[in-house]
Amino acid sequence: QVQLRESGGGLVQPGGSLRLSCAASRSVGSMYSMGWYRRAPGKERELVATIANDGRTNYAESVKGRCTLSGDGAKNTVDLRMNSLQPEDTGVYYCKSVTWSGENYWGQGIQVTVSS
Repeated sequence: QVQLRESGGGLVQPGGSLRLSCAASRSVGSMYSMGWYRRAPGKERELVATIANDGRTNYAESVKGRCTLSGDGAKNTVDLRMNSLQPEDTGVYYCKSVTWSGENYWGQGIQVTVSS
């Protein structure tokens, strides 16, 4: 089993930046992939960005060029850096890990609010 703990959310003004961090109870390097998803108010949960075991990243079109996802094997964390945040980026952000055996684990989620 994998426990995931998100941190770094909060209130940010439009145009601002934020860094979300996901701490895993197991080595991030041992996962098939890890990533961030979000659920905006009244919408389904959607992918934000993922990083595979080989380092390849995948970003949603809505965040390309504004987000950077990186993993730190020494700290067992996966960080999502977001720039030029807009109100439509508001939502609950979830960390997800996928093991090589196909098991999915989710964090509790953390609120990000973009508002002036």
